Amino acid sequence: QVQLVESGGGLVQPGGSLRLSCAASGSIFSINAMGWYRQAPGKQRELVAAITSGGSTNYADSVKGRFTISRDNANKNTVYLQMNSLKPEDTAVYYCNADVMTYSGSNYLPYWGQGTQVTVSS
Repeated sequence: QVQLVESGGGLVQPGGSLRLSCAASGSIFSINAMGWYRQAPGKQRELVAAITSGGSTNYADSVKGRFTISRDNANKNTVYLQMNSLKPEDTAVYYCNADVMTYSGSNYLPYWGQGTQVTVSS
């Protein structure tokens, strides 16, 4: 019913930048918050950044000042993560998340993308 498709991952050198995109589609009535999570090998999935429908943002301490989350002005079902000054410890699979109410639903439920690999290495 709802699909989240991420793009933009890849290999980058330390200090470099990447921009991740996530587009939500399907039977979407409304999206509340959208966010990015990441999971490194052997570690638990963690919140990287989130943005509400009203534009409020929240960041993990480890990425504050380096990463910026935003929603597309024309298509509120698309979210971006601009990642600057990347470090090797940012290496992980990055997952898009959205709290979605479908046309057939009565409350918001979390949906996940398939993940995109980000590798920071020289």
